[in-house]
Amino acid sequence: MNDHTIINDPVFGFIKIPRGLLYDVVRHPLMQRLNRINQLGLASVVYPGARHTRFQHSLGAFHLTSEAILTLQQKGNFIFDSEAEAVQAAILMHDIGHGPFSHVLEHTLIHGISHEDISLLMMERINRQTGGQLNLAISIFKGEYPKQFLHQLISSQLDMDRLDYLRRDSFFTGVTEGNIGSARIIKMLNVVDDSLVIESKGIYSLENFLTTRRLMYWQVYLHKTAVACEKVLVNTLMRAKDLTREGKDLFASPSLKYFLQNEADKTWFESHPETLDMYSDLDDSDIWSALKAWKYSDDKILSTLATDMLDRHIFKVEVSETPADEERIDELARKIAQKMDISTNDARRYMMSINTIQKDMYNTMDDSITILYKDGSTRDISEASELLNVQLLSKKIRKYYLCYQRFE
Repeated sequence: MNDHTIINDPVFGFIKIPRGLLYDVVRHPLMQRLNRINQLGLASVVYPGARHTRFQHSLGAFHLTSEAILTLQQKGNFIFDSEAEAVQAAILMHDIGHGPFSHVLEHTLIHGISHEDISLLMMERINRQTGGQLNLAISIFKGEYPKQFLHQLISSQLDMDRLDYLRRDSFFTGVTEGNIGSARIIKMLNVVDDSLVIESKGIYSLENFLTTRRLMYWQVYLHKTAVACEKVLVNTLMRAKDLTREGKDLFASPSLKYFLQNEADKTWFESHPETLDMYSDLDDSDIWSALKAWKYSDDKILSTLATDMLDRHIFKVEVSETPADEERIDELARKIAQKMDISTNDARRYMMSINTIQKDMYNTMDDSITILYKDGSTRDISEASELLNVQLLSKKIRKYYLCYQRFE
């Protein structure tokens, strides 16, 4: 019998998964659920190819982590087999707690608990089922294990999560500028003082990686149409939740209904063990099937929003460098209210969305990447790079998005 399984990945080719603990994690129902969750949420409204799943991304990040471990070992950094397996298990499960459409849910159906918290709850559950075989993986994931560089492979400026998603999202969106040299960056990895560093030969690949990240954020992740579509979904779920609270019985799968009826925050998750089961049953299809039923709701607001989502009739977006003025917002709300024959308050609450979006591409505090030179000296990328203007890179970019229902 083979001692490993091979999966063909469109981005990296063949990915080997050793039989045993790692294979058991991949096969676990909580991991398999990620096959039903799109990696890029609603970005496919702009990039129709962006249909890849969180499961594919987790496998890719696992593959890159395996490569990184080999590179580090070849350079004389001592990593026990048990540590290597634990890091691989941790990276496989790093996104396990994501819900459908990821960040949309974090402010509508659940509150005050992040997908990282939920990932941990799920890891602990799998750990109990495997008789504690994931103790080390969880300790590395939480950053509690003495070898910090192992945690950095999972979560840092140079983590394998980022290297995979930039490469994969670029591949599936067709935004070719996003194609980073992940293999080269991994080959240049090393460890100094228990911290990941990049050897100076890798500096150009790293500059490309940092500028690419910025490009992918504004061109894909924060694309104004994708943001506007997300707002339509947020408002739809908000309306559904408000109606449920008022006693209206809406069509929803049992798991979706549970989150429409309850205020699920961190304490709720801790005190109601069934919440995690309900959450584990949620995926993209619960939302889509609800939207198809809500389209025919007798509630005008809910049916309009659900139809918007299904027919890709996205909120109109105006992006500006300054916040929209109150008079303009009031005037829009009045127009929408009149057009839909609803109250101005409802128009403002459900049929518009006013957001500030900002992104620091390089935060000198969190984002320092250390470059290692042949003579053993180290410098931060911000000093080492001739190309990157760190003042420019670390500038906070802030954009104001005004999204509202259109009627053409």
